[in-house]
Amino acid sequence: MKKSIWLSILIGILLLISIAMIGLWLINRGMTPNEHRNMDMGTQDEVLVLQEDKAEKLKPLQLPKILAPSSKENNTTIYDIEAKSGEASIKSGEKTRTLGYNGNYLGPVIRLQKGEEVTFRTKNSLDEETSFHWHGLVVPDDVDGGPNQIVQANSEKSVNFQVSQDAATLWFHPHPEGKTAKQVYEGLAGLIYIEDNNEKSKNLPSDYGKNDFPVVIQDRNFTARNQFDYEADKNSDGTQGENLVINGTIRPYIEVKYDRIRLRLLNGSNAREYKLKMSNDTSFTQIATDGGFLEKPATLKSIQLAPGERSEIILDVAKEKGQTLELKDGNTNVLTFKIANSLLLGPPLPKELGTKKATKDPATDKVEKIELSGMGTMVRIDGQKFNKNRIDKVAKQGEEEIFEITNQDDMMGGMNHPFHIHGTQFQIVSRNGKEVADNERGLKDTVLIAPNEKVQIKIRFTQKGLFVYHCHNLEHEENGMMGQINVI
Repeated sequence: MKKSIWLSILIGILLLISIAMIGLWLINRGMTPNEHRNMDMGTQDEVLVLQEDKAEKLKPLQLPKILAPSSKENNTTIYDIEAKSGEASIKSGEKTRTLGYNGNYLGPVIRLQKGEEVTFRTKNSLDEETSFHWHGLVVPDDVDGGPNQIVQANSEKSVNFQVSQDAATLWFHPHPEGKTAKQVYEGLAGLIYIEDNNEKSKNLPSDYGKNDFPVVIQDRNFTARNQFDYEADKNSDGTQGENLVINGTIRPYIEVKYDRIRLRLLNGSNAREYKLKMSNDTSFTQIATDGGFLEKPATLKSIQLAPGERSEIILDVAKEKGQTLELKDGNTNVLTFKIANSLLLGPPLPKELGTKKATKDPATDKVEKIELSGMGTMVRIDGQKFNKNRIDKVAKQGEEEIFEITNQDDMMGGMNHPFHIHGTQFQIVSRNGKEVADNERGLKDTVLIAPNEKVQIKIRFTQKGLFVYHCHNLEHEENGMMGQINVI
């Protein structure tokens, strides 16, 4: 008798849970892809709310050092890059145990010139394996630094390549299978600037730390003793923190002395998406996407960044002399601008910048379909989890084709997936068959795709070899949301 009562109670509980899950699924089914993309994280789960720690004083934005070449041999510029552990003063009080490149937290800015031959001498001083992935660089597969190019603990590896791309803001981070999310969370990330003659001819703000600023946006949690605890914070649907950390600074500010400043924005978070706007609701100008300049400057009042995405924007503060403004994500201050009473004047923005928009030619373009699905530990690409011994797609070197990427809303309405591919740059042709906004028409290597959304991109691989593509929600990547394409 008792067994039957307990069985009835258990069945009742399971029915209630099922009804609740179906209700949530129906609610999310009613959302459009655009509404999903505009959510902080594209999941039905409660997003961890950002908190501004008012106990921390406003501090000057920390600026990563520019990495100086170690030497130059036979027209090859050589850089030394070391992944190491350290301690950083991020919050007041006890220092935080961190990872960094050539320092305690994050890494330096590496400045490269188009056409330059470079060698990166990488050193892993960690007690576990890592890799050095040059996110956005178009390089051969053995140089890419993905999960197939591991550098073992306390060992070194040199990679050599020629910089073939136009001006762009890229980045670098680790990519070892099963360890990427934790290593990034603890501090391994840095920026790469590619410069070329076209950029120099545009007279854009380019004085580092004066009118041209790197802005690496991350969210982190801290223990009572100011430590990271990734294992405690880990979430299979994407690890989030409640503290914003910008270039390793909490509550940063910039003293603005120029009428226009350039911000090179990187979403370096594991999973959180950001929708950035100015506190006074003024417009700003986007000039570049992940892989380089837009065809023309685009005027915006807000911009969304998914994990891994970059954007370059210009703020014109000529009419805000003596004021204080904030770049915000929702109600949270990301970066404060203290504007001088007298400003140095720069040249006007150019009307044209670079990349022409992509169009699809149905008569000549091959279409390769990719399906994203699932949540948490159930994520898949084309119904499969990552297997480094399996080749999932094949492409021909130099051949343009269309990738049609669909995000299935198969689990409780689904969630956003930032799709990233190695070894190339692409252009977005359409979202659900419609042309994209002007500010999405530049070169990209990461694109945010909402549930029930179909995105077409035009892509061409110039390098042969084996490359990966994956969700750049790092916990989804770790859970197997990754595939491999062999370029022949």
